[in-house]
Amino acid sequence: MAYLIFGLVLFLGVHSVRIVADDWRTQTRARMGEGAYKGVYSLLSLIGFGLIIWGFGVAREAPVLLWVLPVGMRHAASLLTLVAFVLLAAAYVPRNGIKARLHHPMVLGVKAWALAHLMSTGSLAHVVLFGGFLVWAVLDFISARKRDRAAGTSYPAGSLAATAATVVVGGVAWAAFALWLHGLLIGIRPFG
Repeated sequence: MAYLIFGLVLFLGVHSVRIVADDWRTQTRARMGEGAYKGVYSLLSLIGFGLIIWGFGVAREAPVLLWVLPVGMRHAASLLTLVAFVLLAAAYVPRNGIKARLHHPMVLGVKAWALAHLMSTGSLAHVVLFGGFLVWAVLDFISARKRDRAAGTSYPAGSLAATAATVVVGGVAWAAFALWLHGLLIGIRPFG
């Protein structure tokens, strides 16, 4: 569990700099240069991510069950992960209405993904992992919206075609992950 926690602290810590020290981040980027800053950021993120994967795998070998959820929660979680994939796609498909309306769909996608996983299992490792991401996503969304208001950021209106493409891309990615990649990469097949 220690590797999982350390990985989360490192990964989410690096991704929280704008939440807790945006001015420091700006000054450090200026001092180091854009490329060097992104290099250090990426290296620390990869190390943290690797520790999360390793720590979570080790923690799953001896699970500590905190509670048992009704089977119906797994069905709700599957639907919520579909929403998460659509939100993730909305972060990248240009001029879609979802991003125009929500402004930070990727962070909302992380919130939906984390909540879905908390709804589907009650082991300590899952609560630490997905609870950590959920708390981070809530704080990051609040911070991003404050920055938008302070800067007067406006988002271009989305088109119907781009919004439909976003839903299709997110849905296809969700199906591929739920039906094939989740089992291959994580070892758990959500649909048996």
